[in-house]
Amino acid sequence: MSDPQRLVLDASVGVKWFKPEAGRASALDLLRRAARGDLSLFVPTHFVHEVLSVVRRHYSATDIVPAWELMNGAGVTIVQITDDVVAEAARQCESLGCQCPTRPPASRSWGTMRGTSASEAGETHVGARFPRSD
Repeated sequence: MSDPQRLVLDASVGVKWFKPEAGRASALDLLRRAARGDLSLFVPTHFVHEVLSVVRRHYSATDIVPAWELMNGAGVTIVQITDDVVAEAARQCESLGCQCPTRPPASRSWGTMRGTSASEAGETHVGARFPRSD
């Protein structure tokens, strides 16, 4: 028997497990298949926060624990974000030809952004490249 297929999920998929929206049936199918052991689901640490935050907002705080138990019971693997994980993700992105949606200012490169605060870099969100509105 071969190893189960491995999938890395974005939080938008996890939200569909709990909130009725387009793509919900497919998202629930992934969760069911993971619970059966037919595939392995991997998520970054922020996935859990984002999904449970939506559960709290859409339903209530008392629904957070059952939602967590559903994810945990299906065997969703939480991957800690480390330098090695980020480096491997970047390597795979490059090898697959993934496109970055935005670029740093022409006068700077991503490499020169290290150690620069969000406000110094003209960002409104740390870790993302969104231009300031002012």
